[in-house]
Amino acid sequence: MAGEFETSVKYGLMLSKRIYYGKECPPPPEPAMTRALSSSTKPPPPGSYLPTAVTVYAVVDQPETVDNPDVPSYQPYVHGRCEPAALIPLHMHGGVSMEVECCLDHATVAVSGAWRVHCIQAGSRCDCRVAVPTGHQGSLLGVEVEVSGRSYHSQLIAAEGSNNKENVNGDGRYLKGSIYTFKIPQVDGGATLSIKVSWSQKLTYHEGQFCLNVPFKFPAVVNPVGKKISKRERILLDVNSGIGREILCKSTSHALKEVRREVGKMGFVYEAEVKNWSTRDFNFSYSVVSNDIFGGVLLQSPLLQDSDDRQMVCLYLFPGDGQSRKVFTKEVIFMIDISGSMKGEPLEAAKNALLSSLSNLSPQDSFNIIAFNGETHSYSSSMEPASQEAILKATQWLNHNLIADGGTNILLPIKQAIRLVAETTKSIPLIFLITDGSVEDEREICNFLKTSLANGGPFSPRVCTFGIGTYCNHYFLQQLAQIGRGHFDSSYDADTIDSRVQRLFATASSIILANITVDSLENIDSLELLPFAIPDLSCGKPLIISGRYTGDFPDSVKISGTLADMSNFAIELKAQKAKDVQLDRILARRQIDLLTADAWLSESKTLEQKVAKMSIRTGVPSEYTYLVLLQTGTVEKGPQATLLPDVFNKITSLKRMDSTRENIILGNLGIGFGNLTATSKNVPPGTERIKSPEATGVLVKAASNCCAGALDRFCCMCFIQTCSHMNNQCSIVLSQICAALACFECINCCFDLCECLDF
Repeated sequence: MAGEFETSVKYGLMLSKRIYYGKECPPPPEPAMTRALSSSTKPPPPGSYLPTAVTVYAVVDQPETVDNPDVPSYQPYVHGRCEPAALIPLHMHGGVSMEVECCLDHATVAVSGAWRVHCIQAGSRCDCRVAVPTGHQGSLLGVEVEVSGRSYHSQLIAAEGSNNKENVNGDGRYLKGSIYTFKIPQVDGGATLSIKVSWSQKLTYHEGQFCLNVPFKFPAVVNPVGKKISKRERILLDVNSGIGREILCKSTSHALKEVRREVGKMGFVYEAEVKNWSTRDFNFSYSVVSNDIFGGVLLQSPLLQDSDDRQMVCLYLFPGDGQSRKVFTKEVIFMIDISGSMKGEPLEAAKNALLSSLSNLSPQDSFNIIAFNGETHSYSSSMEPASQEAILKATQWLNHNLIADGGTNILLPIKQAIRLVAETTKSIPLIFLITDGSVEDEREICNFLKTSLANGGPFSPRVCTFGIGTYCNHYFLQQLAQIGRGHFDSSYDADTIDSRVQRLFATASSIILANITVDSLENIDSLELLPFAIPDLSCGKPLIISGRYTGDFPDSVKISGTLADMSNFAIELKAQKAKDVQLDRILARRQIDLLTADAWLSESKTLEQKVAKMSIRTGVPSEYTYLVLLQTGTVEKGPQATLLPDVFNKITSLKRMDSTRENIILGNLGIGFGNLTATSKNVPPGTERIKSPEATGVLVKAASNCCAGALDRFCCMCFIQTCSHMNNQCSIVLSQICAALACFECINCCFDLCECLDF
């Protein structure tokens, strides 16, 4: 999917050479793009053509429509159509604005800007594809579009059942799991699209600092041509830690100006008139001043539109920035999938991450490795001390035994891992599972793990899971991690597997407080907390628990646990009303994922409906809702009229909307519950179409293969420059000769002619 998108952008950049700007020169492409335009150089590195900020593309299937809508120029006619459709990045005009709100480990980002269809001749139309790269664990929240008198806004609607997404093919889709794209149909050449998109993402936590990274790096090709065009950037950043402690700004990528400071809150602004749009992502980090473990409890009443009238509660516990806190020793078992689908980059990346994790173990730790496909292949029959000699032998074993082949059996290695760490008394057993596939007995595996850990004592195994691609069932892996009081993460492309596995292992292996319990809640009538099994507190991640309750919440709660030296630890957390914080929005993504995993395991329709209601109320997508762009304003009544939002409550509404032109169905934004068929066939991750079967503008085949190939060389700026030095008669004769040669498939002759006349 991502590769097809990059191919389309590559051809779009080639087609954009047809655009003539008069005396002005077009902006130079980025170095990676320049290298790709020459067939004599090697291809650009992966990701060179993927968007690194909100970007809008003209979807071009008919290359003859590519022209400057303001300054029409003579263009040689090109027969045929592009396959796949070319994507030309549109110029950004006026200004771009970004608003960011941070609270706890959550950030909400909204980016707005204007893009002009500068590459389609006046009187013609094209579709425009919007690409929205989100940050770490990002989730699209909303879209607003205004163009040519039309305006759209996004809305989530409920679907009946968990499998309905197979019945509705929306236009929205993901690229590599972190870049969401959707299409705005039939935009006039020269028109301007005003777009605002918002998403949520997680803050990473490292050495006592919260770190925010927002994609904000625009390619050079989106800079408009002309010295008089204003380009203004604006960033508003609001940090509300929610914890009532002093926070300190550590680093920033842009020249932020502090405009507000209170206890636990900070406000910043950045405004600048720039020569070129931002060429770097927006980064910001801050720390909460504390040398030891600290936390608190936030309480808030439900909103009026909330169907759940129970009170909201959020309990948080931070490890602090002290470096002297001792971590638990570990007994680590790495379980790595070596089925046939892992062949190539996924397996190599997972192996590199495993080797890096082994090197970070201390001599007091122990480890073992289980490679599995249809069978299991163990490094050792028992746990091995993490000495340098043992790690060297394990490295050699990995190099010889990690060969991708066969099917997938997850229950067998889990049973083997449980037996290996059955008698642990003073260490934290850590089972680390990496897989890219789904299996039929996933619910049986969850039930087996529940039973095995029920009587596992104070140091029962912690289970951490990592999913690769979308063919594995992410909710099964989340459920395993929840049962095992561990952590879950995932990657949709091979180039991020290594770093994300290492980050997950660093978090899971730096436990400083285990067996955490919450006391002083006897007077509460009812209490529901997520996750239901409280994880340990580690140096690499704050602990956040949320839920609902009825009754009188105490003024403080007692948190107890066990430190790495086996001593007891207790801390009183004061409860306070959450001010200037929307807890339901901040906690929505976390709660929706956990409840969806519970709904999958229990096959509960009630839980599915609960998730759908929460999704619609908070605006966070789920597996049981669909995203639709609705045209605002009134439309004449009749069979083609725009449907009112209050009737968007059933899947039949989607079918009715599909017949109207005013609404755009983006579809389901969930990742699904795995793919047993793809796993059984060993289909490698990364080859899936995450959303609808329609490609990114894939169109009919070219009328002539020679014409499609000629686009690379014939439709270029050098030909236009050549014609500008000739009189009209010579230009017409030359273009007719070249077109005739192209029709007779004399491509090399056209290429030679173009190079000979290059001025």
